[in-house]
Amino acid sequence: MTEVDRAPDRAQHTIVVPTSIPMVSLLGSGDELIRVVEDSYPEVDVHVRGNEITLTGQSDEIAEAERAIDEMVAVVRTGQGLNAEAVERLVAMLRARTAERPVDVLTANILSNRGRTIRAKTLNQKRYVDAIDQHTIVFGIGPAGTGKTYLAVAKAVQALQAKQVNRIVLTRPAVEAGERLGYLPGTLSEKIDPYLRPLYDALHDMMDPASIPRLMTEGTIEVAPLAYMRGRTLNDAFVILDEAQNTSPEQMKMFLTRLGFGSKMVVTGDVTQVDLPTGTFSGLKVVEGILAGVDDVHFCRLSSHDVVRHRLVSDIVDAYAQYDADQAAGHTNTRQGGRGRDRDRQRSSGRRQ
Repeated sequence: MTEVDRAPDRAQHTIVVPTSIPMVSLLGSGDELIRVVEDSYPEVDVHVRGNEITLTGQSDEIAEAERAIDEMVAVVRTGQGLNAEAVERLVAMLRARTAERPVDVLTANILSNRGRTIRAKTLNQKRYVDAIDQHTIVFGIGPAGTGKTYLAVAKAVQALQAKQVNRIVLTRPAVEAGERLGYLPGTLSEKIDPYLRPLYDALHDMMDPASIPRLMTEGTIEVAPLAYMRGRTLNDAFVILDEAQNTSPEQMKMFLTRLGFGSKMVVTGDVTQVDLPTGTFSGLKVVEGILAGVDDVHFCRLSSHDVVRHRLVSDIVDAYAQYDADQAAGHTNTRQGGRGRDRDRQRSSGRRQ
């Protein structure tokens, strides 16, 4: 790598990519990956010739861009492919200046099935997965799309395959969204299944679908409403409580005290999406204040930055969070009024034109 001064605050660095790294894997189809680096560091000009990448611009920006490319090379060297979203997350991790390297986050395999490998995609997801390994009870709290449930199920399947546990228990509170179960058609199982469908879907992604009915018949995998947990002790099991924001404090206590010997528990939920009747406190909202400081219980928080669905989901989460903050501060009417006046001015301007 060479450096040539062009101006007091400008420099040029040339990165020589090892010949063992296919440049198309590093640059992306149509150079889309290297364009992410250019867009992330607008003060840096990137020029590629053969296996050399030359960076020209401000010294501090060049150093950051060089680190990003070094991490991209390290990811490709492991045999894992890159896409534009992965490069964006890689850059975000570097800007956060955390102790963890992006390559260690993006290449840590949790589970492989039918040619598909499940990994954490963000730093907080990696910390969440590591916490599940290190603690007996873990709470994963964050908005929709952050992988809370999916990663927990992946860790459960991994633990079952490694014979660390003898069974998996997946449960959710069956809170009605505008309908009461008793008025829905079908048997009790048919009424309950729609509430448990996300858990079934995750299992089908991670295991041979043909084996799941057999494992459920044998009791190795159990998917059931939270009410079915009462009075039980769950030994040698990996237990996941999903949608925990829809538990009452009493239900949360009931669930946590089902913990038996040789078991792990993961509790997931989004405290901004509580469907409980008005006046009922969410067990997930109060449990941290109760269990904070209890040994071997860990709370992980994920944010809109950890959303791995469509990029709009992250923007939607942030917009709702801002709306809730404004409403709590008593600014909602002011903002809405201001927007209304802006629209009126735009209409008037359009008529004058």
